[in-house]
Formats: sequence, C-alpha cells, structure tokens
Amino acid sequence: MNQRLSFLRQIFPHSLGGQLLAMLLLALAITQGLGLLLLTDERNRAVRAALGLEAAGRAANVVLLLDDAPVDLHPSILRAADSPLVRFAVGSDPEAPHNSSDADVVLRQIRQILGEPEREVRADVHALAIDPFPLPDGMPEAMRPMHEAMMAGRTDPIEMTLSIRLAGGDWLNVRTMFHRPGPQLSPQALLPLLLMAVAVALVAWWTARRVVGPMRVLAIGADRLGRGLDAEPLPMTGPAEVRDTTQAFNRMKDRLTRFVNERTHMLAALSHDLRSPLTAMRLRIEMLDETEDSIRLKALVEEMQAMVEATLEFARGVAKAEPTATVDLTSMLGDLVNDVGGDRATLAPIEPLFATIRPHALNRALRNLIDNAVRYGGVAKVTLTQEPGTVIISIADKGSGLPDDQLEAVFEPFVRFESSRSRDTGGVGLGLAIARTIIQAHGGSVVLRNSPDHGLEAVVRLPLGEA
Repeated sequence: MNQRLSFLRQIFPHSLGGQLLAMLLLALAITQGLGLLLLTDERNRAVRAALGLEAAGRAANVVLLLDDAPVDLHPSILRAADSPLVRFAVGSDPEAPHNSSDADVVLRQIRQILGEPEREVRADVHALAIDPFPLPDGMPEAMRPMHEAMMAGRTDPIEMTLSIRLAGGDWLNVRTMFHRPGPQLSPQALLPLLLMAVAVALVAWWTARRVVGPMRVLAIGADRLGRGLDAEPLPMTGPAEVRDTTQAFNRMKDRLTRFVNERTHMLAALSHDLRSPLTAMRLRIEMLDETEDSIRLKALVEEMQAMVEATLEFARGVAKAEPTATVDLTSMLGDLVNDVGGDRATLAPIEPLFATIRPHALNRALRNLIDNAVRYGGVAKVTLTQEPGTVIISIADKGSGLPDDQLEAVFEPFVRFESSRSRDTGGVGLGLAIARTIIQAHGGSVVLRNSPDHGLEAVVRLPLGEA
C-alpha cells in the first residue's frame, strides 16, 4: 500500500498547473464515466421495454383473435403468431408464476389493447443463466484463452413469460427471449468527451499560467531579497489575491531595505565617530611616562581601535553592493591557498568550477575561514565538490575542535575561538560573522562541525546560479 502511495506521489504533478489540470481531468473522467453508465443503463432499459412491449402487443392481439375465433381455428392462429423468438401456446394453467416488479409497463400495455382492466394477466421477466459451452474434444491448449475470452464477453438472455386468461377460461402462454444490448461506444459518442477534455485542458493551462506566472516571479523576487540583491518592485499581475500578495511583498521589501540601511549606516557612523576620541587617547598615552599601567592602557586602546576599524570595515562591506560575475571557484581557492602557503594550506585537485558570485566579497569570506583554520588548527585542508545546483567548499583543520554548544555561537560578532583577548592570538571576533554575512548574501550557508580527525571543519554551500 505504501509503495502504491509512493508511486502515485511520484507520478502526480508537482507544479500547480499540472495538479490543476490533473484534478480537472480526473473530475471530468469521473463525471463522464458515471454519466455514460447511467446513459447505458437507461438505454438498456429502453431497449428491453421496447422488445417487451412489442411482444406484449402481439400477445394482446392474439388474445383478441382467439376470443372471437372458433375453437377449431385456434391452432392455426397460434401457428401464424409463432416466430423464432416468440412462442404462443394455449393451456389450462398459466406458465407465468407471478408478476415481476419490472413488468408493469407490459401489463398496462396488454390491458390497454384488450380494453379490459379486470382481465387476469401475468408477466414474469427474469434472466436466464446459460452454462458456458464446454471445450470441444481435441481443442489445442493454445486456443483455450480465446474460448474463455469469447465466453466472458457473452451476455445472458432475458426471458419474458406472459399468461393471459382467454374468454373461454384457458390461458394463452407466451414465451420470448432477447439479449441485453451491449455497449455502443461509437466515435460520435466519444467525440464530445474528447472535446470537453481539450476544453478543460486549455482552461486549466490558461488559469495555471495566469496564477503560476506571477507566483514564480514572486518566488524569484523573494530569493533575490534573501541574497541582498537590489531589484525593482515586482509587477502586480494575475488574480486579485496574487496582486495583493505581490503588493505586500513590495512593501515588505521596502521596509526591510530601509531598516537594514539605517542600521548599517548607524553602525558605520558610530564606528567612525569613535575613531577620533580613541586617536586622542592614544596620543595622550604616548606622552605619558612608560610604566606598566601606561603600557597596559596603550594595549587596551589599540585593541579598541582595532575593533572599531573592523566594525567600520564590516559595516562598509555589508552596505556595499558589488556587482556579480561568473568566476572559476577552483582558481579563486587556489590563489587563496597559495597566499597562505603550501605547507599550511592545501587544495584537492579539481576541474574548473564556475559560479555567479560577488568576487571580492566571497574572496574575503573564504579568506577569513582559511585564516581561522590556519590560526587555530595549524593547517587548512580545502576541498571543492559539486552537487546538483550547489557547490560545497570544505575547510578543515587539525586543531582541537570546539564544544558542540559553541559551534553556532562563534558566528556572533566579537565572539572569539579562544578565551584570551590578546590580538596576538587572533582578531577581534568579526571574521566568522563577516564570512557568514557574505555567504548568506549569496543565498548560501556556512556551518562548523567537529570532524572525526579531532579538528574543526567549515562547510560552505553556495548555489551555482545567479547570486
């Protein structure tokens, strides 16, 4: 059962247009199938009623002849009335045991022709079950399936028995048989169904295009917004609900852009304003006598100034909109590894791999990750692999790793790998924050994880499409 459901999910269309078309065609097939069954049933009833009424009319007219004719002419009248499908006989007992529920029309027809509503008439209608013909002796085994197929398509006949009391007291017994009519599926009957299916497909295609088109544009706009790309407001097309959604998205995009710009400019302005008092403090410290306190104070001011410079650089990098370009990532990583040095950084050989990125921004992000791996792990082992639509960059070191509860916290601004605050052992704690911001602006992701080799691994995933 689960396998069937899984198979149905696989073959069922995943797009809105395909699902709409499939559901409409399914509904059309169900309604037309039920209509065809009802129509066929009504047709069978009509044909059976017509055949039964024809036999009933003949029986009623034979009764009129027998009532008015001498007894010695009765055999001649019965022989003249007989046919291959309708047999007439006169006897003292009725052969129809009772009236069938679907023989009311036949009874009314007979009484109407006779003009005697009180005359006793019986009509029994039932199906005859005929045993299948046995296989002829000596029939080859290969012909057995053909014989069984012929028997399966055979329809059992319907037998109708009429018993009408004559004026002399005897009964006229009439027996007739007819087959149920088979299905009549002519091209003329299937043409309306085909035309309706084509019309439904066209309507579904037009509706899906009118709805899916704006929704696809909205999805692309949302993806570009998530990557920090500037874009024009989305056009408001399609149904009213889609236009309202697009309008709300445009308003949200304006608010987010304004919010990010305001915060970025405020951060840059604050960092810029802090440079002047820090520079003045440093000059005053230089004028003091060199003591342990002055040396310590000078180191603190230099650290604060480095933090301000890094913060200002970070704010400028976030606010700067660099144009995208198609770049060979293999070549970029090779240059970064060569800058670090072959003894401390390595790149696994790989064919050229092109992606659309912001070259300078991504170069800075990858450099930060490689520098962190070399600084805290001694070596950076860089690998580049590809999945459908995605490129994966792995940067592994051979350090001591990190506790699991700190793997995410180190991406926060000013959070350091190690506990000391000395700039000799590291930066100010913005390297990973800058790297993640840049990579997320490309629509990618970066995570840290402890590798089995007791080191730390940074895994970067980037889309190969437009950043």
